[in-house]
Amino acid sequence: MVLDLVNLKEKYNLNIKGIIHVGAHWGGEYKLYNDLNIPNMIFFEPLSNNFQQLQNNVVQSEHVVLVNKALGNMKGEVEMFVEYSNASMSSSILEPKQHLNQYPGIQFTGREMVKISTLDSEISDYTKYNFINIDVQGYELEVFKGSSNILQSIDYIISEVNRDELYKDCTQIDELDSYLSTFGFERVEIDWVGNTWGDAFYIKK
Repeated sequence: MVLDLVNLKEKYNLNIKGIIHVGAHWGGEYKLYNDLNIPNMIFFEPLSNNFQQLQNNVVQSEHVVLVNKALGNMKGEVEMFVEYSNASMSSSILEPKQHLNQYPGIQFTGREMVKISTLDSEISDYTKYNFINIDVQGYELEVFKGSSNILQSIDYIISEVNRDELYKDCTQIDELDSYLSTFGFERVEIDWVGNTWGDAFYIKK
């Protein structure tokens, strides 16, 4: 996560009831969420090795849930393109494209079949969460298409965004802006840390 959640919380006076983290990797934000006293957390991570590390780093409880699945706009299984030189952080359901030129040291040498579901079908109590933090390497729009019900209860979103085709047919920022606007979200912050990619923060109007 590029944006500073502590600063965002203070600047916009955020009232975070619970957070849905899509693309959790090893749970690097878990301590931050605890420090911010966020009462409910659910982490989604599809890759088996990453999920094992996530289990080691995050203490599960009634209010902290770990799910070993990818999210999208369908249910079933899907193959992921996996890299190992960047701790699998660049792995994606989408085939790498400009990413290979921008980061030539990261090679996608692996493949893994993972379970995929929709966020709407994975969350039973929508009232527990009002924040989504999503980093799924260009697959963000597909995740949101499978989240149309829960988006009604979400107030804040941090999403990775793209303005180049780092992955084949990946979501571009104008597409994401347009889709989220239909649910009342407005983009209020952006950081193009990677020039072609970055993080954006959306608030429901």
